[in-house]
Parts: sequence; C-alpha cells; structure tokens
Amino acid sequence: MEGDHPRISQRRQCALLGIARSGIYYQPVAPSAETVAVLHALDTVYTAYPFYGSRRLVVELGTQGYPVNRKRVCRLMRLLGLVAIYPGPQTSLPHPGHTVYPYLLRGVPITAVNQVWSTDITYIRLQGGFVYLTAVMDWASRYVLAWELSNTLDGAFCLSVLDRALRVATPQIFNTDQGSQYTSTDFTGCLLAAGVQISMDGRGRALDNIFVERLWRSVKYEEVYLKDYTSMGHAVDSLGTYWHFYNTRRPHQSLGYRTPSAVYWGAAD
Repeated sequence: MEGDHPRISQRRQCALLGIARSGIYYQPVAPSAETVAVLHALDTVYTAYPFYGSRRLVVELGTQGYPVNRKRVCRLMRLLGLVAIYPGPQTSLPHPGHTVYPYLLRGVPITAVNQVWSTDITYIRLQGGFVYLTAVMDWASRYVLAWELSNTLDGAFCLSVLDRALRVATPQIFNTDQGSQYTSTDFTGCLLAAGVQISMDGRGRALDNIFVERLWRSVKYEEVYLKDYTSMGHAVDSLGTYWHFYNTRRPHQSLGYRTPSAVYWGAAD
C-alpha cells in the first residue's frame, strides 16, 4: 500500500489487493491496566491450579479482588491459550481449512532422545503488558532446543523456532496442540518435508502435552514470577540466561538428577 501514490487511490489499491479499506487505518489498542492486572492474576492462578476450569477461576479471581464474570474469564483464557487439564470442548481451534493429525503417543514409551519433540505457547507477563513464549522440547531429555518471544500469536514465530530446532536434529515424531499456528500448511509442511511424523493433542487434552505444561510451570515459578520484566528486551535477555541454566545446570529428578543437556548430548547421535 502506498498512501500517496500519484495515480492510484487508496480505495483502488484496496480493491486490487482484495482487502477492506478500514483495515489500513486500524491501529491495535493496548489493553487497559485493569485488563493486564486480571491477565497476570489469571496466569498465576492457572499455573498454580491447571485443573481449574472457568467457574473455579472466576471464584479464585474474585477472592483476589478481581470481580470478573465467567464470560470474560473464558475470553481471557482463549487470549492466553489456556485450557484446564481435563477433556473439554472448543479449546485450541485449528483453522477450518487445515488438516488435524491424530495423536500418536498414547501408551508409547519414550526411550530415546529425538524420538519425540513437542511445542506450545504460553503467556509471559511484562510491566504493563505481556508477550508470548514458544519453545521446542525433546521429551526424553527435557532439553529445550529453541525458543522465542513474540508480541502476537502470529504463526511466524512458531515456524521460526521450529526451523532453528530442526537445524539441531530431526525427531521421529513432533507433537503439538490443534492451534492454528500448528495446523497451518507452512508448519506441517516443514515437518513433512523433514520426514517427521505429526502428532496432535486430542481436543481439550492438555495432558497429551504434559512435558511442555511442566516446562511452563518451571520457567514461571523459577524465572518469570521472580522477575519484573520492564520490556520485551529485558524478558529476552533474562529468559536467555534462564534457558542456559535450565539446560546445562538444573538437575532433574526424573533424569536421575542429570541435566537436560547431559542427557540430550550424551545420548544423541
């Protein structure tokens, strides 16, 4: 679009491009301070009680001084990409034109690194706002292969993280939820081109991706909630330090108190 094109008006340019003229004037409105406070509180409660549904979240937020109704809580849960850990309808919604792949991991023992990778998106609080974090994790070692922050839920940052992870190695199976970022032809096409089998969580089944859910709890309790990020740049720098610690210094009980890096690189080909 060129606002001052000498021969073609903006109306004509919009018609040629097939877009609404109102869209070029739209400026996103930052959430109010009150909305940001509710989002921060909702994220904290959900992280502590991921089995709470919208009704319990309404009650809990009310006790903390946030009198919100269930309709608003449901809308904010969708904004944060949250779903209670039990089966329920209409959670992560694929694009209607995208293919949804079956879940391949029920009852499958995880015995080797690069057998299964998975990814997800979570909400990260900032002073006066928020951003989204995505990461790719190896299930056997809990090693985080790549991560990125974004101020929108656009699928481009998910694809960027996938691309960087695939430069490290190639998994046999890649698991995601059914969100439109992961059912897009760009994302699934990248996996298929690499010869990776695609697995997707059942609708409303957060437990199908339980390793990433546990990862989000760790990063929030051990990093995000202890810091007060002033900006996205501050968050990037601080999270970069945390992920180095998480991969190379933090022992995991489930790994026999070894670090993810020791398990991943000790066993990887």
